[in-house]
Amino acid sequence: MADYRIDTDGLVEFLVGLLNIPSPTGYHEEAIPYCEHAFSALPLSLSRSRKGALVGVWEGQSSDAPRGLTAHVDTLGAMVSQVKGNGRLAMTQLGGWSWGAVEGEGITILTQSGKTYRGTILPTMASVHIYGADARTFKREQNFYEVRLDENVSNAEQVTELRISVGDFVAFDPRVEVGQAGFIRSRHLDDKAGVACIYAAVKALAEVGLQPAQQSVIHISNYEEVGHGAASGFPVELAELLTVDMAAAGGDQNSDEFSVGICVKDSGGPYHIAMRRRLVSLAEDASIPYKLDIYPYYGSDGEAYWRAGGDVIVGLIGPGVDASHHYERTHMDSLIATTRLIAEYLLAE
Repeated sequence: MADYRIDTDGLVEFLVGLLNIPSPTGYHEEAIPYCEHAFSALPLSLSRSRKGALVGVWEGQSSDAPRGLTAHVDTLGAMVSQVKGNGRLAMTQLGGWSWGAVEGEGITILTQSGKTYRGTILPTMASVHIYGADARTFKREQNFYEVRLDENVSNAEQVTELRISVGDFVAFDPRVEVGQAGFIRSRHLDDKAGVACIYAAVKALAEVGLQPAQQSVIHISNYEEVGHGAASGFPVELAELLTVDMAAAGGDQNSDEFSVGICVKDSGGPYHIAMRRRLVSLAEDASIPYKLDIYPYYGSDGEAYWRAGGDVIVGLIGPGVDASHHYERTHMDSLIATTRLIAEYLLAE
């Protein structure tokens, strides 16, 4: 096993910074440059795809079977779908989240002009003092939610004067907290934690002068939550792709917040058996805690590349994230285990 050290402080600093940048699917104007700035200090040749993904090429000891690593910077969010007559906003979803998961959440409206406004996602029947039992029993569905703006507005004309319009992005507050016990609580750990693990792994190897065994393409996608993030952006000669995304922990799942999850199957079917065997072998040889798991309500950028015609071996790993697509949580142990497995994969012959 190669001798390298993971900069855990640097991992957390990068992750917290990224979590605090709004990046609902389709809005990557700040998150991609943040990643580009951080990765520019590493031995990567950086570029951007036409649809805005960040692509970095790390030359390896060989280039006969190039490898890819992908994680996504886009998150769940919403768009303004209507300026309502009462001065509040209706929304349409970006990504697959439940309405109850964002009830009462603070948000930022990202307008076309670049100006931002604050607000809150509320039920249309929020107050039990006004709506009684209906405030407790209403269906958690789109038509029963709206954005209350923190502006002195009470009709659609006043909102329009603020230049808020249909199509403006709605970014949920991440509410990042790094606890003394090693837990990190935040929205959007899916999949900014995965991006941070890739960054930390490449940094750890580069700092001691190690190269990957194969030319490696780092792909930070920006449309994963809507199904086509990593469908493009890789060289045709790519031989295999390791997707780094969150491992869904909780309930009866085998994944947890203290190991790296290795996904064997999700809603798109099984991942490649050869990749799974190699990842398990690498984890065991390096004494990295891991859990094999199946995620029935989950899809990934690796599958997006497969569906786009990518003739590659695909695998999926990631840090364990509790309450995924809600107010999420992970632990430093899981981030470190994931980072180590990425590093071992890069180095493996």
